[in-house]
Formats: sequence, C-alpha cells, structure tokens
Amino acid sequence: MTHLGATVTPDGIRFAVWSSSARRLWVSIFDDAGARQVERLELKPEGEGMHALFVPGLASGTRYGFRADGDYAPERGLWFDPDKLLTDPYAVEIDRPYQYHWRLAARRNEGADTAPLMPKTVARALPQPLAVKPLLFQPGGLIYELNVRSFTKLHPDVPEAQRGTIAALAHPAIIEHLKRFGVSAVELMPIAASIDERHLPPLGLSNAWGYNPVTFMALDPRLAPGGLVELRDTVATLSEAGIGTILDLVFNHTGESDRLGPTLSLRGLDPQAYFRHLADARLANDTGTGNTVACDHPVVREMVLDTLCHFVRFAGVDGFRFDLAPVLGRVDGVFEPDAPLLEAIAGDPVLADRVLIAEPWDIGPNGYQLGNFRPPYLEWNDRYRDDVRRFWRGDAGAIGALATRLAGSSDVFGRAGQPASRSVNFIAAHDGMTLADLVAHERKHNAANGEHNRDGHNDNLSWNNGVEGETDDAEIAKARFADQCALLATLFASRGTIMLTAGDEFGRTQQGNNNAYAQDNAITWLDWAGRDEALERYTSALSAMRCAFPALSDTHFLTGEPSDASAIPDVEWLTETGAPLGEADWNDPGRHRLVMMLGDSGGGRLAVMVNGDRRQCVFTLPAREGFHWHSVIETQAVDLARPVPGRSVNFMIERRASKARAGKGS
Repeated sequence: MTHLGATVTPDGIRFAVWSSSARRLWVSIFDDAGARQVERLELKPEGEGMHALFVPGLASGTRYGFRADGDYAPERGLWFDPDKLLTDPYAVEIDRPYQYHWRLAARRNEGADTAPLMPKTVARALPQPLAVKPLLFQPGGLIYELNVRSFTKLHPDVPEAQRGTIAALAHPAIIEHLKRFGVSAVELMPIAASIDERHLPPLGLSNAWGYNPVTFMALDPRLAPGGLVELRDTVATLSEAGIGTILDLVFNHTGESDRLGPTLSLRGLDPQAYFRHLADARLANDTGTGNTVACDHPVVREMVLDTLCHFVRFAGVDGFRFDLAPVLGRVDGVFEPDAPLLEAIAGDPVLADRVLIAEPWDIGPNGYQLGNFRPPYLEWNDRYRDDVRRFWRGDAGAIGALATRLAGSSDVFGRAGQPASRSVNFIAAHDGMTLADLVAHERKHNAANGEHNRDGHNDNLSWNNGVEGETDDAEIAKARFADQCALLATLFASRGTIMLTAGDEFGRTQQGNNNAYAQDNAITWLDWAGRDEALERYTSALSAMRCAFPALSDTHFLTGEPSDASAIPDVEWLTETGAPLGEADWNDPGRHRLVMMLGDSGGGRLAVMVNGDRRQCVFTLPAREGFHWHSVIETQAVDLARPVPGRSVNFMIERRASKARAGKGS
C-alpha cells in the first residue's frame, strides 16, 4: 500500500488517507499555533480508496487535519460530516491532548466546526530507524507493569517538571528501583493519545489508564511532551540498564465509542470499513466500550502492522501486549487462532523476534480464548491469578490447582504437545484490586468512580483478615503482611513468565477500588514516601533467588524425570513429611500444604515449602548423604528442626556439604 499519513520531503508534504466510501476528502492546514485554518485543500482520488495531495512549501512541524464528506446516516453506520476535523489515522504526533466536548458528537449541521476543539496532527519528519538489537526480555523473565503517569507522579527524586512522563522512567532513581527487583522488561500501560469517556467530565473525573485511544501511533502529549524522541531516548536508557520495554497497545476499539460517541478520526473517514458492524448495521461491541475495530479488514491490518513496526524501528521497543487480543483474531466476528492479522504480526520480518503478549479474552461471542493463541504469543493467565488467590484465601480442594499453576499451567498451554509454557503469571494487575488490597478487602469500594459502586468485578477472590479496610490492629496488620509475602513468594516460585504491577512490591493500595481507571489522583499515584520497605526488601530477595536458580524461570514443562545427568527428577511433589503426594493427598479438600522439589542445575535441589494452613508445621525434607539443606533467603531463615509459620512460603536449597556455607544466602 502507498504510504499513508503525512510524508515530509525537502520540497513539501504529501498527505494521504484511505476511505472507500467518502465522496470528497480535504486536508486542513493550520497556523503554527494550530488555532486558525489557513488552507483547506481537496485531496485527489488515486484509486482503491486512496486520496492524496502533495503540497509544496510545507515543512516538518506543519499542523493539519482531515475532513471528509459523504452520507450521514448513523442508522447505516455512516457519520460523514465535513464540519468534523479528523485526526490522521497515521498521525505520529498531535499538538495537545484530546478533551471531550459534546459538539464532537453532535449530529451533522448541529455542532459547527470542531477544529477549535480538536488537537492538530503535526507532520513530522521521522528520525533514522534504529539498528535492530537482540531482545533483553526472554520468556520466564519478570515483567513490571506500570502506568507512566501514576508511577512517578509523587516520586521525590524525580524533578517535579518530569514527574508523570515517559522521560521520568529514565531517571537514575527509577532505574535503580527496577534493577533492585531484577526487572526484565517494563510494560507501559497505553501511551497513545486517548480521550475521556463522555460520562467522566461531568463527574469531575478523567481516564487515568489510557485504554481509550483515538489513533494508534501518536503519543499522548501529557505523557510524552518530548514526543517520539522522548520515548526513544527512554527506551535506550532502559536498554543500557538491561531492561526491555513492552508497550501495551489497544487495537480493539477507539474512543469514538458507540453511535452517540464523538467523531474524531476513523468514524469520520470510513466507519463501515474501520469498525465491525452487526447485520442490522449497529456497531459491534466485543469490547464493552461501544465499538470494535475491524481487524480482519486489509486496511486495518496494514495499519496495525505499520504501527507496530513504527515503534520497533523508531523507538526500539522490545515488544507489545495486546489489550483484548481476541479482537485481533476475529474474522467475520469469529476468533481464529491463525487469523491473518495474528499470523502477519508473528511473521513480519521487523516483528518476528519481538515479544508478543495477548490478553486472551474479550466480551464478544466465544471471547474467552486462554491457551488458544499460537506460539510465539505469550498470554495473560487469569486462571493462574484466580487459583492462587483461591488457595491463599483458604478455599478447600485448591492444592492440585496450585501445583498446576506453579508448574506452568500445562493443562492450558501444553496442548498439542507444546513443550513450554506461554503463561504470563500474575496475581494482581492494573485491572482489579492491588496485592495489598486483596488481603484487606473482601468487597470492592468503587464509590469514587461515580457509579454507585456498580462498576468493577464483584468476585475478587479476596479476604480482609478480620476487618474491612484500614485498621490499627497490629495482629491484623501482621497477618496481611504475611499474606502479601506468601502471594509474592508464590509468584516468584512459578514456572513461566511472571508479571508484577508497579507498587505491589511495597504495598500500594487503591483503598479497595478495583476499577480505578478514572482516578488520576492519590488513589492511583504510587505513594513512594509511604511504601512498606520491609515488603520491598522481601520482594527484592525473592527476585534475587529467582535469578540465582534457573529452574524457577525455566518455561519448559516439568516431567518428574531427570533433566540432566544428575539423575535428580526435575520435580517431586511432597507432603510436609517428605513423602510423595498420593492420590488421596491430592484429593483431600482440607490439604493446604505441599513441597515442590525442583532439581537444581548445580546437582542439588530447591525445595519450595508451601504452608497455606493457619497452623505452623514442621516440614521434613528428604536428606542425601553429603548434602546439606539451608535457607535461601537470609531474612526468612528456616530451621528444619523448628515449625514453619502458617500461611507462608519458604525456600531451602540443597548443596554439597562442603559448599553449603559458601552458598548461604545466595
């Protein structure tokens, strides 16, 4: 396809946009302030839906927007209105953030020209493409999910003017924090320019998460005031520290919402092509946000690929997480694992070696597709999340599910003989309760969202340790700390990629709000001054342990057979007495204890001792002549002659006796 968007040359700018159903298209050129339209030039049809025009004398930095005319018939899925200024779908920069206004959604001839309300697209000459570098992230590593704005908004060491921006991620204090936890890659929640949902401004709220984009390449000026260069420089600094960058991208819908939503870009250019419609011409809503992008349309497919390649070539990112990824695999509304777009992403020469992560569900027909994406896609594993929560909540009969999740979820990802797990294991994410809130709230507390606590999931598999929310009770606080430690230890002991959401390593809270997308305030801003430093140290020790013992981060499924010449099985499942777990043990609904014994490459074994019971218990580990068991984490020293505390996970490493002292605390 001929290049779309604005191509800057030494002699001027070529503007190109695609629409199969517009009768006329224009480019509006604005002054340097983006306030006054100075020219409105009609684009020329070039065949197959392409409309283009070369305008001599224009230079990089020119502000512009498109306009389109055709039928206005919302009942048929058409919203053409030349009074609506439209953002270029291939925009790489806009000059200000989007702000919702009712006139953006007004019917034709009822809202006047929207140019004063819209950001202007900035035509920008792109930098030289970056040289391709090997990936820093590998499956089995630690992904650190973060919201760019809330992550550094209150960080005392980051200069105030830089707080809440992408550039802040390159600050030495942030780099030091990430390295302390052995972060393999940061996963940035959406940084493309987004718009508030129309119900938020009247409530005095704004979308703090960014999962409501207008187009896909242009960065939000609030997050990246330095534009693409700011992202590029930050990615480079993170890379120098050994940390990769993964972008969370939203290709499943746009902020143009349902039939009552604003006309901002794709809706005004060719809504029947860019969005999926039902048989009665209504917008399909597989996303719960009002529209669904037609990812099976060739032009949309090309736009998605161009976006991904743009961020790899010009920003150097390591990969992508796809929000509501089944939408990308829907063909005529039906999910297909080998859908053209999914195959094209995995097979593109620029993208083939990048990290690809699917959120494997949407709310459309048959939208739950966990385990059904094809390699190399990794997948967010909500069954891991839920089974681990159930176990630590104390649910009966949860021991088998816990073992399956610790071992990489072969029941989900081992189909068709796949040898390795594609699971992204997580206990808490941006969506839902924080780790600290899981152990302090049995119920969601979303009143601040202005929807009378109706929004957000009702079943959080959470518990409060006796009191709902904040308490001064020291015993309850101690129990909550122990539960957080147990949850974190479970995560770091799990096979497959693991994901930690920023702040969960030091006890961040959202006051029980499990849907804080609209809270751009202290509810979501990380409280660096008030962080739990003891929990932070423990999480750091867990990460060091995981890095030291490759058996934990290995993604290959466990077999129970020796994996090398040592004759030590890669895994044994034992009771607290050291005996193999039998069928009766696995099926005992009251069992809350087990030992996962992993073969270690050094010829010894690593014992992960899980005591989910509230009672303390003496664990017995099988001994071998010439070997010695010792604690892995100094601050959690275990003496096998003494009881292990209830509701805890403890780690012991077996080394040859002569090496035991030298290896202590590793």
